[in-house]
Amino acid sequence: MPKTKSKPRKKACVYAVGRRKTASARVRLFRGKGKTLVNNQPIEEYFPSDVAKAKYQKPFQVTDSLSKFYATIKVVGSGRQGQLDAVVHGVARALDKENKELYHAALKKHKLLTRDPRARERRKPGLGGKARRKKQSPKR
Repeated sequence: MPKTKSKPRKKACVYAVGRRKTASARVRLFRGKGKTLVNNQPIEEYFPSDVAKAKYQKPFQVTDSLSKFYATIKVVGSGRQGQLDAVVHGVARALDKENKELYHAALKKHKLLTRDPRARERRKPGLGGKARRKKQSPKR
């Protein structure tokens, strides 16, 4: 039987999905040094503020793995804040999958593994455009 050429092996990665509001982030976590990309842009460009930087680095800081991992992330839906929260949730879940006994307790303690269930309330008919608005009653 002739030898077949094997395909070059891709780097092993951990997959996870993070969600918030209507945003969904698909995270691939790689071991080693590299640039974290969000929608093919560096994460610093996609989420430029300092507050956002502190937020997306939190899962790595909590687990003392800031320079040990990098990720490629695809995020769709919602706005930038919802997307940022989805990215943080996805990264935390990927780290948890990577090494459960080492990272799980720290991530759970900082509430990074819990999906935030809050979402926009739907608009009800007959309420003048908003979810809870009531029509003004005339005073007599």
